[in-house]
Amino acid sequence: MQLIRRFLMVSILGVGAIVQMPAAASAGGPLDQSIAQGRHLFMTATFNGNGRHCNSCHKGGGTEVGQLPNGKKIPSLNNAAAIFPRYNPRRKRVLTLQNQVHNCVLGALKGTPPTYDSQAMTDLISYLTSLSQGKPIDMNGRPQ
Repeated sequence: MQLIRRFLMVSILGVGAIVQMPAAASAGGPLDQSIAQGRHLFMTATFNGNGRHCNSCHKGGGTEVGQLPNGKKIPSLNNAAAIFPRYNPRRKRVLTLQNQVHNCVLGALKGTPPTYDSQAMTDLISYLTSLSQGKPIDMNGRPQ
């Protein structure tokens, strides 16, 4: 409805073009709150596991190259939402970003993953998606 209003306003003014306005929630709105809560979970939640949290491996809130406990380097999560869903040859199936979060919490953190329809999962996915803002969609692409 809001897009229609914007189109009508542009048409009435005689511009004759559809202007795409940002659809993001206003500062402090529900989406921003979900992103902030997701970042908080990413930085602090152990999910009743081994005491580690997402930021233990994915440094800088996921914006920097990370490192697994065994010393292996892992890419940042700067484009994670843009490359999922992706095929995982080890599991022989297509995984969503939610599946990946679930697997990380279960495996690396030895914790209890948030359920797929939970607010915690929504918040984590909102935060991870915010890291990919402006990145081109490249399903099954390479992490950056």
